[in-house]
Amino acid sequence: MSFLRNLWPWLAAALSGGLLTLCFAPFDQSWLVWIALAPLLAALWFGPLHPRYPLLRKVELGYLAGLVYFGGSLYWITILTVPGWFILCLYLALYPALWAGIVFVIATPRNPVRSPSVWLSSWHNLATAGIAAAAWVALESLRAHVFTGFAWNSLGIALHGNIPLIQLSSLTGVGGLSFLAVLSAAIAVATVRRLIIEARGGKIRPHFDFTLTIALIVTAFAYGLRQIGSPGESVPLRVAAVQPSIPQNEKWNPAFEQRIYDTFDRQTAVALALQPDLLLWPEAATPRGYFEDRVAREFVDKWAAAGDHALLFGTLRLSHEADYNAAVLLTGPDNPPQFYPKSHLVMFGEYVPFRDSFPLFAIIVGDMVPDDFDAGDGPVIFHLSAPPLALAPLVCFEDTLGYLARRASNLGAQLFVTVTNTGWFQRSAAGRQHLAHAVFRSAENRRPMVRSANNGVTCFVDHLGRVRHTLADADGDIFGEGVLFAEVEVPVNPPTTFYMKYGEAFSSACLVATFALLGLAAVRRKR
Repeated sequence: MSFLRNLWPWLAAALSGGLLTLCFAPFDQSWLVWIALAPLLAALWFGPLHPRYPLLRKVELGYLAGLVYFGGSLYWITILTVPGWFILCLYLALYPALWAGIVFVIATPRNPVRSPSVWLSSWHNLATAGIAAAAWVALESLRAHVFTGFAWNSLGIALHGNIPLIQLSSLTGVGGLSFLAVLSAAIAVATVRRLIIEARGGKIRPHFDFTLTIALIVTAFAYGLRQIGSPGESVPLRVAAVQPSIPQNEKWNPAFEQRIYDTFDRQTAVALALQPDLLLWPEAATPRGYFEDRVAREFVDKWAAAGDHALLFGTLRLSHEADYNAAVLLTGPDNPPQFYPKSHLVMFGEYVPFRDSFPLFAIIVGDMVPDDFDAGDGPVIFHLSAPPLALAPLVCFEDTLGYLARRASNLGAQLFVTVTNTGWFQRSAAGRQHLAHAVFRSAENRRPMVRSANNGVTCFVDHLGRVRHTLADADGDIFGEGVLFAEVEVPVNPPTTFYMKYGEAFSSACLVATFALLGLAAVRRKR
C-alpha cells in the first residue's frame, strides 16, 4: 500500500501528459482538453509530500507530464533529428514543471488532505482553479517568447475545430481558451474532492463553483455563435494554389532540378487554365534563388507572364549582405517584384542559437543547418491591383505566430497568404498541427487565409477560422501533388478586433498576476 501511495502521483502525471498528447493531431481528441490536466492536479494537491523536498517533488511531477506531453505531440520531429527532438522536449518540459511548482506554492491550500473542509468552499475552489489557469497561460506566454519563442501546441490550440469557441481568440488570443481548459480541469478535481467529502458526511449541497465554470464556457460559446456570419462587403478573389509535393531529399539535389521544374510546369498549366487572379507556389519553390539564378528567374518570369494574374511564391535570397528565406509577389512586367524577407526564424531549422558561443548545438544539428539565415524587419504588405487588395505574406511557420499576423492586420492586410514546406517531416502530423495553429490567425483578426504548401496542408480558411477548401485526393490524402482552386471572399473593410488593438493583453495580465502572487507568497514566507 505504501508503494502504491507513492506511485500513483507519477502515474497520474504521466496520464496527464498522455491525455494532452491525444488532444493534438494525429489523434485530434480535442474533448480531452477539458480534463487532461485533472490527473496532474490531483497529484499536486493530494499526492504525498516528500518529507524533505516537497516543492521539488511537485516540480518533478510536472516535468514528467511535460516530457510525455511534448515528447508525444512533437514526435514527428524525430523524422528530422532524434537528438534535436530529445533536447527540445527536455527544454519544453520545464514549463509544465514550473507550472506545477507555482500551483504548489500559490494554488494549494495548507494540508489539503488533512484539512479537507477547505474544498467545501466554492469561492476557494474558484480562486484556486483561477490561479492555476492563469499560471498555465502565463507560462505559455513565456514559452512563446523565450529564445524567439516556441508556442507550438499550446493547450487552446486543441480546440481549433470548435468554430464558435475559437471566436474567443478575437478578444483574448489563444490564451483565453487555454485558461478555460485549465479552469475546467481544476474545477473538475475540486468538485470530485468536494463530493467525496460531502458523501462521507452524509450531506451533499449545491455549490456554484462548478455551475459558474460551465456558465463561463457556455458564455464563450454563445459569444462565438453571435460572431458567425458573413464578412460584410467583400471582394471575390480567384486563387489557385499549387502543391508540388517535392520530396525533401530531392528539393536541393541538382540531379532532380529538371524534375522539379517539370512538376511546376505541369501543375501550373492546370492552375492557369482555371484563370485565377492569384497564383500561389509554396515556400522555396524553385531549386535555386529567383534573384541570383538566371534559369530560376526565367522559369518564374515565364509563368508570371503567362496570363492576367499575379504570382506569389517563396524563394531564397542569398547574397554577401544577407541570406533570406523570402516571399515574392510578381504583378506584371512593368511592376518591380514585391519582396518580404521572413522576419521570424525557426530555431534549429533556419538558425542555430549560440552557434559560436555554445557549439554543441551546431554539432548536434550538423549539416542540416550549415549556416544561419537573417531575419527581416517585420511584416510587409503586398498589393494586388486586380482586384485591389492588401495581402500579408507569411513564410513557413509564421502563421503560427499571433503577433506577426496581428501587426500585418494593423498595417492594413485584408488577406493572409502562407507559403510553407513541411516536406522535412514527410507524412507526419506536422502539417495538420501547423494548420491547427494557422486557423487562429483568421479567427483573431477576422481575415481569411490562403495557404500553399509543398506537401500539405494546402487550403483556404475563411475569416472565422473555418477551413473551407482543402487539397486532397479521393481517399483523403493531403500530401500528394495537385492544384486547389476556389473563389475566396476577401472583406473590403475588415473589422478591428480587440485582439488587434491590444494583442496578448489577457496573457500578459495572467503573467503579471501570477508573478504578483508569487511575490506575495515570498513576502509571507519571509515574514
